[in-house]
Amino acid sequence: MQDEPLDVAIVGGGIAGLTLARGLLTRNVTVRVYERAHSLREIGAGIGFTPNAERAMKAVDPLIHAAFKKVATRNTSDWFQWVDGYHEAGGDPRQTEEKLLFKLYLGERGFEGCARADFLDELVKSIPAATVEFQKSLDKIVDWGDGEKLLLTFHDGTEAQADAVIGCDGIRSRVRQLVLGEENPASYPHYSHKYAARGLIPMDKAKAALGDYKSSTRFMHLGPDAHALTFPVAMGSLLNVVAFVSDPEEWPYSDRMTASATKTEVAAAFNTFGPTVRTIIDLLPDQIDKWAVFDTYDHPVTTFAYDRICLSGDAAHAAAPHHGAGAGFCIEDAAVLCSLMVTASSTIRESRSSKAEIIRAAFATYDAVRRERAQWLVDSSRRIGELYEWQDPQAGRDTDKCRHEADWRAHTIWDYDIDAMLNGTSEEYSRRLKALVKN
Repeated sequence: MQDEPLDVAIVGGGIAGLTLARGLLTRNVTVRVYERAHSLREIGAGIGFTPNAERAMKAVDPLIHAAFKKVATRNTSDWFQWVDGYHEAGGDPRQTEEKLLFKLYLGERGFEGCARADFLDELVKSIPAATVEFQKSLDKIVDWGDGEKLLLTFHDGTEAQADAVIGCDGIRSRVRQLVLGEENPASYPHYSHKYAARGLIPMDKAKAALGDYKSSTRFMHLGPDAHALTFPVAMGSLLNVVAFVSDPEEWPYSDRMTASATKTEVAAAFNTFGPTVRTIIDLLPDQIDKWAVFDTYDHPVTTFAYDRICLSGDAAHAAAPHHGAGAGFCIEDAAVLCSLMVTASSTIRESRSSKAEIIRAAFATYDAVRRERAQWLVDSSRRIGELYEWQDPQAGRDTDKCRHEADWRAHTIWDYDIDAMLNGTSEEYSRRLKALVKN
């Protein structure tokens, strides 16, 4: 087994899994992706990537960044604007103006959006078809000991083997359940008591109802107990809308995180808002889905790594989407894992340590490098969602306090030094490998 090349199993074929797969393939690491669906697909409407995520894309593989830029829609402004969506007076949003509360500079072409499906389609083009197996719903992972590969068993009765398993299987991760235990509350996400109504509005309709300016760049519309995010996607042909609503009740479904809703139901949460927000909601289809916002805030994941198995992306640190940074953190994870796996692969051929020890050291390094920052995002995403709905007990509706909180939290995400992260990863892994030799 020591003379054989390292092979990695990735469970989950969404953006997190395919980004990681592409990075490993580029580094000549053998990889196989196991996806439970019939095909590769992304649910949801639009997605945005913050500057740190773009730098992480380049670190994983410049092709990924090029793929994103190919489908990204440029904002007409390089400033992200937070506006008072509640106190706007008047009736016609083409003639009224939401008060600008504050704005943050994104950098040139920063925080651009695209349709999730468009970006996934570009990733798929870069992955050989034979790399992905479909309709593979994971059942168990069996560890026969250091001298053997891990055994993955699937619900269809088939099996697979790998030296290492990386769970990229999303917020309802089966790999997380296997790592932490099925009775552990941290194995499952929990309702944040907010839901989102998502939709894509044809840009011609958006411009006709809102005017060019309100539909051509990124806005966060704030208000009491609800808020809405809007930005252009699909090369400017669609306006992406995510309308968040606080919900004091428990989520009524145990088997799903979406539910059918009507536009009227969602509009009721915004009926005291200004004309711009009410018009945005009115432009949504009559029948829409409510997306429950679940996360890992209430019961944080205690480790991202267990032996030769690790968790990445939402499987490790599912966060509420209020920072728009969850997918970007998946790509940061991928950059670290790619660095570790290529080093592990070369080390295995040269070291007297066992392949299992080298992999364990790699995943322990990944946990040490990524967990603190990722769990900070989970916490901050909850807090910023409350801030946008004037629920934060310290900030309330105070514009200066809201600006301060949004500013430092955003820049903690956006300004992250990817090169320093990777250098730290290399140093930490080298330290752990040296400790193996001494032992």
